[in-house]
Amino acid sequence: MSAIPPTHDANVRSLLDALKQVLRMRGLTYTDIARELGVSLPTVKRQLSRGDLSLDRLLAICALAEVDLHELARASRHGADRSPYLDMAQEQALAASEPMMLVFHLLLAGRDLDDIRHDYQFHPARLHATLEQLQAIKLLTVPRRGPPRLRVPAGLIWRRNGPVMRRYGAAAMQEFLRAEFGATDEWLAMETRELTQASRLQLRRRLDQVQQEFLKLAELDVSAPTAEKRNTGLILALRPWTFSIARARART
Repeated sequence: MSAIPPTHDANVRSLLDALKQVLRMRGLTYTDIARELGVSLPTVKRQLSRGDLSLDRLLAICALAEVDLHELARASRHGADRSPYLDMAQEQALAASEPMMLVFHLLLAGRDLDDIRHDYQFHPARLHATLEQLQAIKLLTVPRRGPPRLRVPAGLIWRRNGPVMRRYGAAAMQEFLRAEFGATDEWLAMETRELTQASRLQLRRRLDQVQQEFLKLAELDVSAPTAEKRNTGLILALRPWTFSIARARART
């Protein structure tokens, strides 16, 4: 089978970059790939660097990473998007309507309309009207046949102080933290130490990377079967801070 075109093609370069990102997120090294495919490590490095690999080889690597070409293409779009945010007017519309916000969130997570009707008790007429509202603000397209198509940035991020976070953020965070975090797929930690500004900025950059990895994984998993997924929350926070019991005794 013929090789994939050289990586001077921007689309191919973007696709390979996305594949490398997926491999990192899955914890797969080039050594792992070489061993599983029965080829040498230099061969894997050369093929993923230069893009001179066959479609069969690309599909084999995708299978190891548990991602198909469609999902990989979706992930590769993230780097090409100019902005990960919605328009302010779109955020305002979602903040003003809980049904619109819920349906949009579920579609963004890859749920189909039958799931939304059944699992969230939407009357068909109400769901249709909500889809029309989302189409009116250009968040999706509702074709005459087939499922609605989202028209949003890949790796969508809500504005930190935007309408959606002001409307739902505080309540969502309080509900999220109201748990013991004892399950194997849950984690919560809080540390306070004295750090320099340089160290705080380094941590900030790493937290940005974790957020981007979370969004990339969500993009990859959007087409996975609903039964294999659970809605998952992630909160990252960092700021100079002194606990009130210490601040009350501190000399000013």
